[in-house]
Amino acid sequence: MYIAEQLKKKSVAEYLLYMWQVEDTLRAFGLDADRMAAEYIPQFGLDKEKSEAMKEWYENLIQMMREEGVTEKGHLQVNKNILILLTDLHAQLLKSSKHPFYSAAYYKALPFIVELRAKSADSQEKGEIENCFDALYGTMLLRAQKKEISAETATAMDNIAKFIGMLSEYYKKDKAGELEF
Repeated sequence: MYIAEQLKKKSVAEYLLYMWQVEDTLRAFGLDADRMAAEYIPQFGLDKEKSEAMKEWYENLIQMMREEGVTEKGHLQVNKNILILLTDLHAQLLKSSKHPFYSAAYYKALPFIVELRAKSADSQEKGEIENCFDALYGTMLLRAQKKEISAETATAMDNIAKFIGMLSEYYKKDKAGELEF
């Protein structure tokens, strides 16, 4: 909750990846807020008031996950909405001649995006931006598990991360009313 608040201000891309991780963490704890309060929340060393607030946040997320039918896989609608906003912004940026560096970053990452889409069965149903987030999240999980990442994958993820990072910065500027098309 506290990390999410900080990330949402700093980088929408990091926020979204974090929220996907929270969804998976909630699933790993069997969507049980009491278990989260007993086994997970104490590691943050929060006072009682903040611990209770965090438990309540998790309870709300769990309720949303149940209501939206994403208890085993998938993402909350609030997270999907961010992807929709990023996808729309991506399209606007590509159409605009005012953002050549963004277009260059996209076209540099595009071969890797195409390769990802070709390798994944469900990627055709998803948009390119979601495919990029899927790849970044998957790589993040591999690193957390201390699994080896090939040089080719590292290069692909570096290009995709730079592209998504740039999109995230444009998102922040757009939300602040500082972006022109």
